[in-house]
Amino acid sequence: MKKRITVAVLTVAMLMGVLTGCGSKAEAPDSSAPEAERANEITVGIANDLAESLNPLKSGYTAGTREVMFNVFEGLMKLKPDGNLFPAVAEDYTVSDDGLTYTFTVREGIKFHNGQQVTASDVVYSVEQCKTPDESGAMVEPALQIIEKIETPDDRTVVFTISHPDEEFLNYLTVAVVPADYTEQDTKPVGTGPFKFVSRAAQDSVVLEKFDEYWGNKAKLDKVIFKIIENADSMVLSLQSGAIDLCNHLPTVQVSQLSDDFNIVEGSMALVQALYLNNSAAPFDNELVRQALSYATDRRQIIDIAFDGYGAVVGSSVYPTLAKWYDESLSELYPYDVEKAKELLAQAGYENGFDMTITVPSNYPQHVDTAQVLANQYKAIGVNVEIQPVEWATWVSEVYNGRNFQATITGVDAHYPTARAMMERFMSQHSKNFINYNNEDFDGLMNKAAGTGNDAERTEFYIEAQRNLAQHAANVYIQAPADLVAIRKGLELGGFHFYPIYALDLAELYWAE
Repeated sequence: MKKRITVAVLTVAMLMGVLTGCGSKAEAPDSSAPEAERANEITVGIANDLAESLNPLKSGYTAGTREVMFNVFEGLMKLKPDGNLFPAVAEDYTVSDDGLTYTFTVREGIKFHNGQQVTASDVVYSVEQCKTPDESGAMVEPALQIIEKIETPDDRTVVFTISHPDEEFLNYLTVAVVPADYTEQDTKPVGTGPFKFVSRAAQDSVVLEKFDEYWGNKAKLDKVIFKIIENADSMVLSLQSGAIDLCNHLPTVQVSQLSDDFNIVEGSMALVQALYLNNSAAPFDNELVRQALSYATDRRQIIDIAFDGYGAVVGSSVYPTLAKWYDESLSELYPYDVEKAKELLAQAGYENGFDMTITVPSNYPQHVDTAQVLANQYKAIGVNVEIQPVEWATWVSEVYNGRNFQATITGVDAHYPTARAMMERFMSQHSKNFINYNNEDFDGLMNKAAGTGNDAERTEFYIEAQRNLAQHAANVYIQAPADLVAIRKGLELGGFHFYPIYALDLAELYWAE
């Protein structure tokens, strides 16, 4: 299909996905004005409000929240745009020859945003919080349970002893480090990042300011304002009016409405869009039904119609950027085949089809559009689809947390760039297993991957686990969507980076002179 828009492509090795949104109208700034005449700040549009609690050490911390607060929080380690890790709160670290002992030195002089010095006890508190189940049994980072012992020989040294060698361990230590004795993290979060939290107005805005005592390269902008609005049409109006300067996840139809005041940058979101099925709800508790829907889904047509041809077909819960673990052959596991789908439905006892409801977050028009295309496709096999748009907060509480749904369309991301981060949520006892997938073989493969110190073996276990999800049609996998980002001209494109996870890094963005 011929694309309706022309984009300026930013060539990157690693990719990310970020939120979209918009704000109120304002007079458009003159991007050609001298820097002295323009406030050293930007307004970023996002599509939904952040989580109720901004504490990164609590479960329920959504991908969109983590994406924005990437600018506020840091762990012992931090991710680069190319996917590599570097010490952040840590100054350096060593690993014992047997791979069981990691010794970290806290960066000298590093401070929290409240002026408090970071110590080893803060690191211990943060890690312990992330690996301890809350009242619901959920954990921020279950992988940290590999830790058997934590020692602090002094205020700047933290020693972790783990149960078995794990080359992914450093990824787990990207979890945020926060002050151990600070009690207002829910509403007034404090971290060590290049920006500090200033204020939040629910359903309206979040304000960050440059942290002048940041340990690394200081942010180039003095202030960032995130404007929140869920209406997609208002997003375009806010861009056109000058109310916002940067907006992500833009549908191609909206991009085509923008003027030459913007550069449009194309990347790929670090997530998997799918029709996620509640495996414990009829008729999706029947594997044959799930497989039938997979055959009845024309993924390329969805990408062409709803995304103007932008996006890569996938067949599993691992996206292509995670190349080490990605099995490309799974994208061909269920070729579009209406007759095969009908045959499987008949075997499952649904020869006349059935009715189903797809609950979709209304603030993401891409997911709504995908639902509409699927509804038309499934008519060919006698499946009648009711599309139920809901507000984001309702989707989070009822679908993701409450698991009160039949099917939904969304994008699932990774909080660090590994196959484990994408797939562990589908383990039968995992607190984030919102599709209620229950497969002993899958659980076994994931446990074997976590228990081996051999990287080649671990990789193969993850690939086999990925195949398990696809072969049993845990979900109807669709694509790794493209990400179209509108950036107002005058903002230096070289300061904008795509990441292999959801992360909107604003530290290097600046107005060109």
